[in-house]
Amino acid sequence: MRDPDGLIARAGVRGDPNRDQHFLVDDRVLNRIPTYLDDGEARRASDRASGEPPRAAEIDADTSHLLEIGGGTGALTDRLLEIADEVTVVERDRDLAAFLREEFADEIADERLTVIEGDALEVDLPDFSASVSNLPYGVSSEIAFRLLPEKRPLVLMFQQEFAERMVAEPGTSEYGRLSVSTQHYAEPELVESIPKEAFSPPPAVQSAVVRLIPREPEYTVDDEEFFLRFVKAMFTQRRKTIRNAIRNTAHITSLGAPDAVVEAADDDLLQKRADAMTPAEFAELARLATEVGQPEAN
Repeated sequence: MRDPDGLIARAGVRGDPNRDQHFLVDDRVLNRIPTYLDDGEARRASDRASGEPPRAAEIDADTSHLLEIGGGTGALTDRLLEIADEVTVVERDRDLAAFLREEFADEIADERLTVIEGDALEVDLPDFSASVSNLPYGVSSEIAFRLLPEKRPLVLMFQQEFAERMVAEPGTSEYGRLSVSTQHYAEPELVESIPKEAFSPPPAVQSAVVRLIPREPEYTVDDEEFFLRFVKAMFTQRRKTIRNAIRNTAHITSLGAPDAVVEAADDDLLQKRADAMTPAEFAELARLATEVGQPEAN
């Protein structure tokens, strides 16, 4: 496999923190990341990395067509080509995209690799089977929530704090809108923390790899857009009770009759705060809100 430092040298580039460019150069980490698509391999890799096994999960992802967002100089791309039938890389940096086309010319000629130059938030994505990506941290949230509705297995790298919020449970300080929105689409699992020294140049914060297994929620949501907007609204008032949050956020939820929702809702739920509410409880209230709160059409 290609040496990550050699790739950087051949590309003639340096990572630029001002442009959110931090190249992953630790071979051991690079070799582990693709294994998180397979639960058995992931458990063994996590054991080696941290000494603690990940939570039990069942996944053996389809690697026929892997999507990578932010290919950089191709160190992870090279590893993905080892396990996939086909890889598509989206890279917004023109010079790096040109380097990838040159460095992986044989793989492109064999139709095993496609390089898309452009912004991952704007380009048309292929019909991928799974995604493994070291995301640009500045837009990691936006990219993650473009990928999550596709309901494909994802192995994504984020800032550690962001990753911890994705996997947080109700009643914890990290639990918030991000936790609920993520867990609406998938079962997230923080499988490995990555030290700053694994990157060139080192970022200011530690990173973490999150595996996201797509799943249908254990609750029903009639209007997904309203549900997510309702969750967002409740967490803008996280220090308030849900009773007061519903009344104070009609400008966000577009509810015409927030008092009607309060009158119809279960008092036990109304006394909670947002950070104690499960996704299912948010769904229950959002469903009630659409029934009696007269939400305005957007």
